This record gives sequence, structure tokens and C-alpha cells, in this order.
Amino acid sequence: MSEEPIIQLDRVAFSYGGPRVLDQVSLSVGPREFLGVVGPNAGGKSTLIKLMLGLLEPDVGTVRLLGRRPVLTRQHAGYVPQYPAFSRDFPITVEQTVLMGRLGRTPVLGGWRRADRAAALRAMQDTEIAELAERRLSTLSGGQLQRVLLARALACEPRVLLLDEPTANIDMRLESDIFDLLKGLNHRMSVLVVSHDVGFVSQYVERVACVNRTLMCHSTAAIDGEVIRDLYAAHVLMVEHRHP
Repeated sequence: MSEEPIIQLDRVAFSYGGPRVLDQVSLSVGPREFLGVVGPNAGGKSTLIKLMLGLLEPDVGTVRLLGRRPVLTRQHAGYVPQYPAFSRDFPITVEQTVLMGRLGRTPVLGGWRRADRAAALRAMQDTEIAELAERRLSTLSGGQLQRVLLARALACEPRVLLLDEPTANIDMRLESDIFDLLKGLNHRMSVLVVSHDVGFVSQYVERVACVNRTLMCHSTAAIDGEVIRDLYAAHVLMVEHRHP
């Protein structure tokens, strides 16, 4: 018997009070799937991720995370937002930042437990930043900070990892490093990545969800110039990547 989907959307529509940002969106994401989410600016990509996490509620349709409403199960989802909601000048260390990922998985009172610190250490080891544990955020490079945010998302020991343009502000070499890391993590969890670069992301993902108010899913081999022109309303050169 096939495994249950990690994420499932059925005919979802959403608006911020005006025209619909998303309309008739259906999607199923399986266990240990690596899915890329691409599309033009203001096409609804970030909104889609927030619906999956229960940060927004659909106007129409249903969203399920691990078979239930996302507000009931999102503690099992790691999230790396597009814009970190804190100042890098805040006097906090890497380890303290990563431990924030344990909020919701540990009692509010009484301080961090041994299990919390162990989970944070594993997350820092997975992202290769354990040696930075005592460093202040203000001393980190852009690539190091992105790994810290990824470690924070991993500290909750998620079954699915959702990332909203995690490499938007770092150079191409570091972008490859981050995606290589995500590919390794994909062996034990589902990964969804919003990206502006369909050509680059197609080297790593199994399917691409093309979002521009509606959603169409394609295998990476099926993404060609015609698909991209329909999505972005522009001519784009696309190179096919085949997976072994």
C-alpha cells in the first residue's frame, strides 16, 4: 500500500481581500519527495507555502499536512522564510538561534532540556556549522547565516522542510552548496523549495510545481521552453537535466 501524502491541497483558492492570488490549486507531495516551486514574482509561491503551514487559511478548498489541518501538525514541518524576522545585530549566538527551532516541541517553562540541545547539535552538524555555535549572528557571512536558518528549521526534527527562496541573497557557488545539502537531507524527509531559477533548481528536484495563480506540476525532463514561456510570459532558455 502506498504511503500517505505529506502535503495535500485540494482545489484551494486564496485572496488577500481582492483578486484571487491562488485559484483551483491541487497538489500532492509524497514522503521524501524533492519538489521545486517556481513562478513569476507575485505569482503566489510564498502564499502557497504559508497555506501549507497553516499561516494562512484558504478561502476555498482544503489543505492537509500529515493528513490533518496544518495548525495541528506544523510542529513537524521545518520552515525557512524568505526574509528572516529578526535583526542580525541582535546579540544572540548561533546555538541560541538554532534552539529556537525547538519552540513548540518542548515545554515553555524550565529552560532547554538535554534533548533540545542534542537536537540543536545534530542540526548544526547536518548543516556543517557546529564550530560556529558560540559565534554571534552579526559576525556571520550570508552563506553561514543561511545555514543557521536551515539548522533552526531542522532542530524541530521535521518530516518535511519548506524553504522560501533560501539562496536569494547568496552567490552561485554557495547556492550549489545549499542545494547539495538539501539533496542529502531529502533521504530522510520531504523537501519543498521555492526558487526564482527554474534552470538551476531542475538539477536537483524530481518535479517542478509551476505557480502563477494556478498550479501545474511537471517532471523536470518535461520542463521546456514552451512551459516556461507560458509561466513567465517571456522567452527563457531552458536546459533539460536528467536524473540518474
